[in-house]
Order: sequence, then structure tokens, then C-alpha cells
Amino acid sequence: MAIEIYLVSGSPYAWRVLLALELKKLEYQTRFLQMSDGSLKAADYLQLNPRGKVPTLKDGEYVVYESLAILAYLDRKYPSAPIFGETPEQAGAIWRVVSEYTAYMDAAVEELILPIYFGRAEQAADSIRHAAKTLRTELARFEASLGESEWLAGDRISAADLTVFPAVQSILRAASKDAAKPFELGFLPLSDGYPRLAAWTKRIEALPGYDRTYPPHWR
Repeated sequence: MAIEIYLVSGSPYAWRVLLALELKKLEYQTRFLQMSDGSLKAADYLQLNPRGKVPTLKDGEYVVYESLAILAYLDRKYPSAPIFGETPEQAGAIWRVVSEYTAYMDAAVEELILPIYFGRAEQAADSIRHAAKTLRTELARFEASLGESEWLAGDRISAADLTVFPAVQSILRAASKDAAKPFELGFLPLSDGYPRLAAWTKRIEALPGYDRTYPPHWR
């Protein structure tokens, strides 16, 4: 039975999982849910994920939710290709990047993109500017690290890249919206301020199966 992944199109957390599934060449079926129709709070979905969030992964009888937990499960269950490293040192480097993203960047991503996506940019102007400042600082850190390697945590793609990439794409998409233009966010084009990050995004976009992970409603 193929793995099932429940997601909302454009969720950066679900996108991490899709990238991992493609990288590991696993068969899977996508189950798209909608935030607007109540399907995240439907009784049958809440039996799988009582928090009513995405993503949720079902592999046979086993169900796991929270994107990083899903990545950890997939890497232990299907170790080829490894995304959390093969040595203690590699695992430490990867988890450091994942932890830094979670601690210092994740909240700012949502603080930036959600008001722009949902028509609240003017009311949230101060929050957007604060988030953009944080994100420019964090992106500069990633830019510097890519001077040492083509990937964020070593010489091969890993969970660090899968964690950060969807967030970068979400920032760029939000920055391209008309509502973002008055803020002069400084993220577009990415190659102007962060040329190594721009090249890194192109490497991920060139991976086999990438097109299948791309959010359908972004096309």
C-alpha cells in the first residue's frame, strides 16, 4: 500500500515531506485538504490528527503528524537516501540547522507571509517589517554557510535543506504580491542579495520529482 500524505497546497511543512518522499523515491498518494471547507476539522481527519493540522502521513496502519517527526520516521523506516546523515557529526550538523530554523526563523516566516496572503498587510505593517528584518538576518546566515558547501549542512542534500527550502519559497511568493510592494522587503530578486541561496534553490528545483511537490495552486 502506498504511503498517504494529507496536506494543504502551499503548506511549507507539508512541502518538506513531499520533497523527502521524492528524494527517497517512495510511492505515495496525496490527499489534499482545504482550510476553507472544514475538512481539517472533519471527524475522520481528526481521528488521524487530533490537532487538525497538516501534514499527516499514513503508512499502512501507522500514522504520524508534525513534519519533523514525519521526516525522522521516513529516514528510520526508509534509510535510502539518508536525510539525517550517516555519522553522529553529520546528524549534529543537520539538526543544528533544523533547530536554528525552528527557533529563530519559523515564526517570522508566518508573521511575514500570512498577513500578505490573507489581506491583512496594512493592519500588520509593523509586524511585517519586524519579521522581514529577522528574515534578512537569518537568510544572510544561510548565504554565508553556502560559501562552504552546496548544501546547508554538508556535502549532500539533507533534512536541513528540506526544512528551509519551502520557507524560502514562501517568502519569495509573499514578496511578489502587490500587498508586499510598499514594504520594500528586499527579497526579490533573490539573486541580488543572496546569490548563493538563489543557486541553492535552483539545485533543489532541478531534483528528480520536484515538479510533483510544487503547490498546485501556485502554478
